[in-house]
Amino acid sequence: MTKEFDEVLVREEEIRARVSELAAEISRDYEGRNPLLVCILKGAVFFMADLVREISVPCELDFMAVASYGSATDSSGVVRILKDLDANIEGRDVIIIEDIIDTGLTLSYLFKNLGARNPATVEACALLTKPSRRKADISCKYVGFEVPDRFVIGYGLDYREDYRNLRFIAALPEEKDE
Repeated sequence: MTKEFDEVLVREEEIRARVSELAAEISRDYEGRNPLLVCILKGAVFFMADLVREISVPCELDFMAVASYGSATDSSGVVRILKDLDANIEGRDVIIIEDIIDTGLTLSYLFKNLGARNPATVEACALLTKPSRRKADISCKYVGFEVPDRFVIGYGLDYREDYRNLRFIAALPEEKDE
């Protein structure tokens, strides 16, 4: 593969170790419960697959697809549901599994949308966060890594549907980051 990224921000080994730690935290916090993990497609699929294999408590999976970026590298701020949940979440413990929290607008929307469905609890678990870009006041209980204000790719995150299959997180070169 040609080096089409500036720098590796999070190595594969670091991701594996942190995913195990997050799974242990979730397992401890949800002992005796059966949380529903809601994967936000497409970016969080790799993260959720690795995470759920490490979680030691019974859990169920569901998927949502939302759009806020389109083909741009900046969030539009407008969130659309492209695929909704199959499961009824009323009375359930729900954990939203996200690839990255950037502005926080998507996660804020998801908290409101899912919260209106009367779950017992709604928490979030994100592989990455960019606090410097935050526009919404949101809380994420489980966070993997903080990354700089760069467009990141790899481990499920894409640029125009490319780079999802990288086993690490890298920064897109500045000239593509526009």
